[in-house]
Order: sequence, then structure tokens, then C-alpha cells
Amino acid sequence: MQIGFIGFGNMAQALARGLAGTQAVRPEQIGACARDYDKLRRNTEPDGFRAFRDAAETVRFADVVIVAVKPGQVGPVVGPLREALRHKIVVSVAAGVTFEDYERMLAPGTQHLSTVPNTPVAVGEGIVVCERRHSLSEEAWRSVERLLSHVGLVLQVDTPLLGVAGTVCGCGPAFAAMFVEALADAAVMHGIPRADAYRMASQMIVGTGKLQLASGTHPGAMKDAVCSPGGTTIRGVAELERRGFRGAVIDAVDAIEGKR
Repeated sequence: MQIGFIGFGNMAQALARGLAGTQAVRPEQIGACARDYDKLRRNTEPDGFRAFRDAAETVRFADVVIVAVKPGQVGPVVGPLREALRHKIVVSVAAGVTFEDYERMLAPGTQHLSTVPNTPVAVGEGIVVCERRHSLSEEAWRSVERLLSHVGLVLQVDTPLLGVAGTVCGCGPAFAAMFVEALADAAVMHGIPRADAYRMASQMIVGTGKLQLASGTHPGAMKDAVCSPGGTTIRGVAELERRGFRGAVIDAVDAIEGKR
């Protein structure tokens, strides 16, 4: 399976590196085009990906075409390629461009799927939220699901929930990075070297997330399991509650969703 990216910004690069790094495909099976060809070559050649001059060349190369341009550019980019895309699998990572939008832009019968990945796909630990409504055949869906599962958790959601799922999964890494930074700052304040502090905090996040996924345990129960009566952890939890930690996180998601 050959993968062609139309647009090669941060998300496309994360996906490409994740797919190659997890050996879902070989580097030479990945190609891309972008407006700035010289910059594209700088972003593709070190990883062994192929750089194409234009979108038409990328589509001819690919079995799966990943539309990774900004949402407002999707129509102008996809429109001239309607016939060329008719027999391809089209996967979109353009935020907010959903099934109905592609039904209007693509030729009738084109197989397409809208997704919202997050940047940890670059290391095979991401999330790819997929719109439940798509036009892929069962065989094509299974192929795409297998491909994307190499770079992280694949979840299907109904169209009205695609936005908030994208907020949690796509914006969440920024929130998590802020927490890692803050926790590391506290560790440094108490004598831990900066590099070690970052590694400790980041691995704690990774391990806690993996433990929850593996066990299915309610996060509240996981918190309770660490909080001994009268112990140190419950003191820290109480202080976070006094500072409005959980409320601040909920408010951040509400702000992104335009509800505040």
C-alpha cells in the first residue's frame, strides 16, 4: 500500500513518521506534495520519503491519498482531482471537513473517510478519531483501520462528536505537556536535574495512560489506589482540588468548543 500526502505540515509529517517508524509501510512507500517544493524535500528526504512536484503526481503514486491541507484549502485542492481520486481511498486529516463536505467535493462513489489524528502518532502512541459515517467498503475500512492502528488507538465517533473528540485528543497533548512541564519544574525546585525531571514526568504520563487502557479501571479508582489515608498523595490531590484543577481542564475544553 502506497501512501500519498497532499500537504506535508506538522500533522502529515507526524503520521508519515509514525507509519514508517512502526514499519506499517516502508519509507519509499510514502510520498508527499506541498506548495514549497524545496521545503518539502528538506522534510521528506531525511526520512526516505518521496517528494512530488504536485498533487496530481502524488495521487498517481498513491493507493491511499491523505488530504492534509488546511480546511479552507481542501475544496480548491480536491476539486481538480475529482476524477483522479475516484478509484483511490481518500483519508482526510483536515479538521472540520466531514463526510457531507467530501460528498459534495468528490466524484460520486469515491471512497473517503474523515479523521482527526493527534501528534503522538509520530511515535506510534497517538489517537486517530474517525468519523463513523464514511463511504469506504468493508474491505477498505479494515485496511485503513489496520494501517492507522500502527500509529495509535483508532476510535469511531458520530459526526456531531467529531469536534469535541478532536479537541480532547488533538488539544490534549498541549495540556499534558503543560502538566509535564509544571511537574518537572516542581521536581527541579526540589533538586532533581531538569532532564531527569522531564523524563520522570513524561514516563509517569505514559505509564498511567497505558495502565488505564490495559485495565479499564475508572480514573477515580486509580487515583484512590494511590491515596493512602493521611498520606502524601491525598494532600497533593486536595491542593489541586482547592486550586480548581479539574474545573480548569473542563473550562479549557469548553472554551475551545465555544461554550464559554
